[in-house]
Amino acid sequence: MRTFRINDVTLALNTITGGRLSQYWDQIYSGSNPYIVMKSSGLPGKAIMETPGMVYGDPGRPLKKLAVVMTLTEQVIELAAQTGVDAVIAHHPVADAASSGGVLLKTYLDLYDLTVFELHEVFHGLHPGMAYIHGHTPFVTETQCSGVQGRIYHVGKTIDGVQTLGDLLDRILRFSDWQTENRLLQMEKVLRGLDSIEETSVAVGGEILLGQREDPVQTVLHIFPHTGFDENDLVHVFSRYPEIDTVIASVSRVRKTHPLVKKSSELGLRFILGSSHAIEILENGIPLANALSELLPGVEVVLFRQKVFSYPLHAFGSDVLRQYGEKISRDNLLLHRDTHQQPVGQEEEHSEEN
Repeated sequence: MRTFRINDVTLALNTITGGRLSQYWDQIYSGSNPYIVMKSSGLPGKAIMETPGMVYGDPGRPLKKLAVVMTLTEQVIELAAQTGVDAVIAHHPVADAASSGGVLLKTYLDLYDLTVFELHEVFHGLHPGMAYIHGHTPFVTETQCSGVQGRIYHVGKTIDGVQTLGDLLDRILRFSDWQTENRLLQMEKVLRGLDSIEETSVAVGGEILLGQREDPVQTVLHIFPHTGFDENDLVHVFSRYPEIDTVIASVSRVRKTHPLVKKSSELGLRFILGSSHAIEILENGIPLANALSELLPGVEVVLFRQKVFSYPLHAFGSDVLRQYGEKISRDNLLLHRDTHQQPVGQEEEHSEEN
């Protein structure tokens, strides 16, 4: 059987993406690759550049095991190292410190001879899985709504078997395996004797915000609020496609009081929350892992599922850990609580009053 190397991952990813990866560093600065994108909220020092392809590693190293993950973190790095993974493919952009426990990627990854790739924008738009899971077939897909790269929306017709909001909600929950995840959460609650544990994939299940289960659905507008899609975009799209009767918001979510929901109500539209960012590994990770397994026969491909739990402070960890937390807090972190200075703003306000 053929021996694969790290560079074969690049070749496989370019096959999957149609050659979108940045294979040469000069592309990063020349602007020749449109998928090399700067992301910034304007927060000092927090901008990130997406560089699709190999972020760090040795392209000549042998490859036996490959992990697909949504977001690189120190937990991912440690699990990969401990389980014999040679390379990690992260969907989301990778950054020093943010993706590696506050330390430098290079020195951390070198410890475990671990190679890291990133994809993100180069993977978006390659398959209709998001629409399929949400029960529709798009006849319009826009990736630059209002001229903003990545501000995506679909307009689609519902597929066979999806006739009502209830059908749509049940399909979303079924594809997210919500019942199994909820059962696992309930088992942990019983094991720990604690009712107040929360877990992301359970907490953010599908939900109808406007409308009833029995309401008919035929034409949907599928949006992703975290891209910046707002109520003005909604009005614009609806004016072009007045047959839209339902808005699906997925990956990111909105509250009932959000302007998008209010505007949808004004337009007589139904509104449903679909799958969240927390389970994107199901929508994008599974197809990607299957394609890699096909292109790299003999390489073990695994998926890393990332979950976040919420526990009340008084019940977090074991008895000895809770005692440790209280001791360190009391003996080391609260030494100056009786002599701490007031915030500068309060001092200035007090001075002005005098």
